[in-house]
Amino acid sequence: MVSSGTNGIPPAPFRPARYELLTLGDELLLGLTANGHLTFIGAQLGRRGVMLQRNVTITDETDVIVRQFRESWAAADIVITTGGLGPTCDDRTREAIAEVLGQKLVFDPAIERAISERFARHGRKMTENNLKQAQVFERGEVLPNPHGTAPGLWVEQDGKVLCMLPGPPNELQPMFLEQVLPRLAARRLLLDREAYVQIRTAGVGESLLETKLQPIFDLAGNALSVAFCAHQGQVDCRVSSPGGELSAARLEEIAAACAALLGEDFLCYGHDSMAKVCADLLRSQEKTLAVAETATGGLLAHAFTDICGAAKFFAGGVVCCSNDAKMQLLDVPECLLLQHGAVSAENAVALATGAAETLGADYALAITGFAGPTAGPGGNDVGTIYVALYSPAGVWSKKLSYPGPRGTVKQRAVNAALDWLRRELVRARAGQTAPARDAGVMQ
Repeated sequence: MVSSGTNGIPPAPFRPARYELLTLGDELLLGLTANGHLTFIGAQLGRRGVMLQRNVTITDETDVIVRQFRESWAAADIVITTGGLGPTCDDRTREAIAEVLGQKLVFDPAIERAISERFARHGRKMTENNLKQAQVFERGEVLPNPHGTAPGLWVEQDGKVLCMLPGPPNELQPMFLEQVLPRLAARRLLLDREAYVQIRTAGVGESLLETKLQPIFDLAGNALSVAFCAHQGQVDCRVSSPGGELSAARLEEIAAACAALLGEDFLCYGHDSMAKVCADLLRSQEKTLAVAETATGGLLAHAFTDICGAAKFFAGGVVCCSNDAKMQLLDVPECLLLQHGAVSAENAVALATGAAETLGADYALAITGFAGPTAGPGGNDVGTIYVALYSPAGVWSKKLSYPGPRGTVKQRAVNAALDWLRRELVRARAGQTAPARDAGVMQ
């Protein structure tokens, strides 16, 4: 059963409020940097029952900032800004917004000390322009920044809230999670827990998922709200009760019924990645994994090394694009490559077996194929992928077809490999030793 941490108690009510996000920076409008702030902040607020009403991306010009902030401040209850708090000449957000609010900027010696100490720790000399970051609102608060030099700023004025955050994601994200969300929850401007229970699935499409789960939803009645979100290789289903008629415990019961009905297509509750689910299964069974990749170029290994404590379950990975590398690093027979080719079921099996044996792992995954944009020899189209799985019960391969851009093909291949491993580990946990579903070549 998924736990919400509320023991079935309905969440405390919060005041309806309009949120707007201003993302600042010429680099965003020039396409030099992706607007990840919208994705991150929107997702975090959504989990707490709040939907951003608007996001506006604007340049670093003072007049543009003044004009847009004045409009947003008049329309919204909470305005969040990102960027423009740094030390350089194009960081103008603080000064422009102070003008609109009618507040003076004052120098904070504590911030100067924090910046100076940070430079000293890194063995660098602090330049004079860094002191610009010590200017704060006369009637405001400072959000400390342990990961950078520009602190965040917090202002409550005119019955509204302004939250200003630095631009670098590694500084913004922990500040938002650890400081901003708790402040907003304390003021009842969002929920102090997640507003829904999320069921994460894999291997089943969005339309089929809804069809499968609809009988459960019908039993819950109109008080239940259901939303779907499709990703590559997986679909999320969120169940909630916006009116509060259904308790957290009842939502958990509905989610549990959905999970039981889905069987192996159920991935997890919440937000864990497929790699994290595989990692937890490997840890619980005290097994290890190795990977061998050609077409995905280390993307599969990255999915596991991105998890804290990966060394406890991940033996390692080999990226071997040339035939010589396959033979030298993983003992793939030359005759096999000459007879069947580097993109083949037989080579995928040999790569997975070589990875498991060379790195001493219980399980191994291998991916080979043509990610594009050019097709392979022998009539193999772009997106022709072979995935192999080595396990204590045997080794198999599958042929997959994922036409599309190179990046999409690579990610879909990784997701397919992860999902196959996950299903095999679920079966092993249940004591099942039958060959994996839809297995191809077996050795």
